[in-house]
Amino acid sequence: MMRHRPLLPLFLGIFLLLGPTLATGAGSGDALSRALKLPKASLMVEERGRPVISRHPDRAMVPASTLKILTALAAIDRWGLDHRFHTDFYLGNDNRLWVKGYGDPYLVSEELDLIADALKAHGVRKVAGIGMDDSYFDPDLAISGRSSSNNPYDAPVTGLAANFNTVNVVTRGGKVRSAEEQTPLTPMARRFGQRLGAGTHRVNLKQRKKAVRYFGELLSAKLGQAGIRVGGDLRNGTLPRGLKRIYRHRNSRDLRSVIAAMLEYSNNFIANALFLKLADRGNDRGLNMSGAQRAFARWVDRTFRWRGYRVQDGAGLSRGNRLSARQLLEAVNAFAPHMTLLPKQKNAQVRAKTGTLRGVSCYAGFVKRSGRWEPFSLLINQPVPHNLRLQVANSLANAPDLARRCPGGSC
Repeated sequence: MMRHRPLLPLFLGIFLLLGPTLATGAGSGDALSRALKLPKASLMVEERGRPVISRHPDRAMVPASTLKILTALAAIDRWGLDHRFHTDFYLGNDNRLWVKGYGDPYLVSEELDLIADALKAHGVRKVAGIGMDDSYFDPDLAISGRSSSNNPYDAPVTGLAANFNTVNVVTRGGKVRSAEEQTPLTPMARRFGQRLGAGTHRVNLKQRKKAVRYFGELLSAKLGQAGIRVGGDLRNGTLPRGLKRIYRHRNSRDLRSVIAAMLEYSNNFIANALFLKLADRGNDRGLNMSGAQRAFARWVDRTFRWRGYRVQDGAGLSRGNRLSARQLLEAVNAFAPHMTLLPKQKNAQVRAKTGTLRGVSCYAGFVKRSGRWEPFSLLINQPVPHNLRLQVANSLANAPDLARRCPGGSC
């Protein structure tokens, strides 16, 4: 994906809406004052390690996608930035190629090209069908906050997944084609496109079985492009015992790249795949959200010793998530060594992550003041103009003396 740009930029507008670029027009100078008067808003800002603005810092609020900063921290602590997730390949006695998934969230089309080339280099020339074992995640996985919409941000999370469990198609004149040069049109993608109106559409695959089958279809197409003949059927099931592993594919992207993409495009699929994988203690199957919630709570308790918070998913989809501005600021401070992984903003003095749900508008990260990057966290749980949070960050970066806004830090 780093060489081919068509896929990821499409997520700018659809993975929990990052919001528009930073507004710098009239009124931005008053944004901070407006935010401080909102009844359902919390704001904390530090300078040189000391709070200069503290508005309702301990009120539990819905953080939306700013929660992804916390998920990123947990993933870095667990695996380290150089870690690469893997997927295993086996050949059965009947020459069926079996794929065992371990929740790698970044098996995009270009990665499947690398897999096909590697299998060919390992001597694979013909396979009698493909078997897919996605039992790493619970087959009845339910994610709090995920809806049944067609939107990519509602994609199911599966142990084997291609292109974040989405398809990108163009429908015109009753014909369907792939919207991406690197992604062949598979039978399932064609069926999805036939149900859509004219235009270009990226939609999620809705259900686990469909998502896993799509992975098999796309892998089959990629194997064919590499000169490997694929016969027989596609089969969902548990990896048969006693098979010889012929190849372990380690993703070409390390965790650093995965997290940067998750934060930039607010990719819920990546966030919840990481959240689930944090619960893996060597059992390698059936990971579910309740286990992930318990594992995440243990990490939070060990790392921050917070009270009064709640984390129900790793992406910030759930309205049951709760963080205070003080807790979110602690997470931002802990993320300081990795600040360059936060999304760049149009204002070069801001590196931050947005969070958006209906009636929820949040922002957290760093603003550059007097040559220093200072942390801030803003949680708004009421309807406001869509660019208010961006204007607040602009004010924080440019206001000459923040301490005057809140004498003693509290306001």
